[in-house]
Amino acid sequence: MPRPGRLLVVLALALAAAGTATADGCRIAFDLGSSGIRAGASNREATARVDLDYLGPQLAGGHLDETADRTAAALRDLPQRAGFDSNCTPAAGGFSAWRLALERDASRLADLLTRIHNESGVAIVVIPQEREGSYAHTGARQALGTQLRTSHVLDIGGGSLQLADATHAVGLPLGQKAWHHALCRLLRDSDALPCVLQPLSDRELAIARALAQARLAGIASALPVPVTMTAVSRPVSRGVLPAINRVAGSTDSRAFRRTELALAIERLAGRNVEQMAHDVGSKPAYAAFLLSDMLLVEGLLRVTGSDMLQVAEADLTNLPGLLADDRLFDWAGPRYPCYLDRLRTQGLSAYASDPATCR
Repeated sequence: MPRPGRLLVVLALALAAAGTATADGCRIAFDLGSSGIRAGASNREATARVDLDYLGPQLAGGHLDETADRTAAALRDLPQRAGFDSNCTPAAGGFSAWRLALERDASRLADLLTRIHNESGVAIVVIPQEREGSYAHTGARQALGTQLRTSHVLDIGGGSLQLADATHAVGLPLGQKAWHHALCRLLRDSDALPCVLQPLSDRELAIARALAQARLAGIASALPVPVTMTAVSRPVSRGVLPAINRVAGSTDSRAFRRTELALAIERLAGRNVEQMAHDVGSKPAYAAFLLSDMLLVEGLLRVTGSDMLQVAEADLTNLPGLLADDRLFDWAGPRYPCYLDRLRTQGLSAYASDPATCR
């Protein structure tokens, strides 16, 4: 009969081999965006989603703590709902809302991530914005193939935006909701999301454009301008583009010039939300963000020296990028406590540090 010590060694080797086989066999990734969680697996086409507002409470002065129970429940339930293999290795990527929470209080966020991990068994890693941009380009290239003819992909989320080419990405914490909130605070002294932003006077419109120029200035310094861009997010494909087409009397355009966008802004800025919703054929709830979206896109075209924006309709998520991210899954395993320790002291750069150097 083998000695107890030998049994322990054999058991340890068997468990390590099983863990490696599981990790190599399949992965489950969770995309924690500003408005909810989406789950996908490397060996299944199906995905599952739950809506959860991570950004709104923070913009109103709250914290992610209040979402802990619902987050843990979703991380436990979504794989079962989608029929994923329970033996797959899970990992979650947190994006703009989680970066905001990290910026405000790293230790508090690390405590929250520890709690969620204990309750769900899933490790959440906060993904740097540049890495998120590379995910967007990967997803767009897979979805669009040869239809992607521009140098960069523009992805506007709820809390951040990214511009990425095949090798490099830049971004800012200035997505649809974050930018609208900035305008609400400046022009309406309001934390409501959305606020009643319209109508805008000529003076207010000039102030909004100046704010866009100032907030987006970092994009120009980080990119070899001018660039060509394809927008792949719904604020543009289902908001800005249809509105411009409606104002211009076009129905089939998949691109627009900066002059056409500026003309649409001038025509719509003085309308209230209900009037503008009627003008562009949209629901008031969606139209509430439309003008701020248009101003954000206009600002991007200005700072990048771009005259035209291509638009593509594609259901893009960060899931393909997350599932292929070996660094994410390295951190989500036994080294996760080390990651959390580094998150407290190194902040966002903890992701890029080497897991192999953990004690």
